[in-house]
Amino acid sequence: MAVGIAVERGGREYNGRMTSFVVLSCMMAAMGGVIFGYDIGISGGVTSMEPFLKKFFPEVYTKMKEDTKISNYCKFDSQLLTTFTSSLYIAGLIASFFASSVTKAYGRKPSILIGGASFLAGAALGGAALNVYMLIFGRVLLGAGVGFANQVF
Repeated sequence: MAVGIAVERGGREYNGRMTSFVVLSCMMAAMGGVIFGYDIGISGGVTSMEPFLKKFFPEVYTKMKEDTKISNYCKFDSQLLTTFTSSLYIAGLIASFFASSVTKAYGRKPSILIGGASFLAGAALGGAALNVYMLIFGRVLLGAGVGFANQVF
């Protein structure tokens, strides 16, 4: 049986209001989750596209085309493909730890600029990638940008 306890404070009550600053702060905090969720949706769709697999992960593509009796979960069993997918998240985690030190030492504006520059460089590298290692390095830069953005906001 759950028991609740009410504590009565002497004095006045807090009249919290929903201000535009509170709404904007909540929206910015939620954007971190949106960025990661968006990336999961995009990278999941891209990694199942045949032209992408043919160019960057030919062993996965041939396994997918040759063996039609295995399930979709087993077709994409590749350490390199897993590295491609998870590199953004690991880099985001590590970058968020470093971003707190940068923010404390230099302020929010330089941290936001570093995160934005890292994200821009990662997007450019990913768009111009010629091999899988360029893709992975681009995703690491994207992850660093997302990690800085999550920590700063």
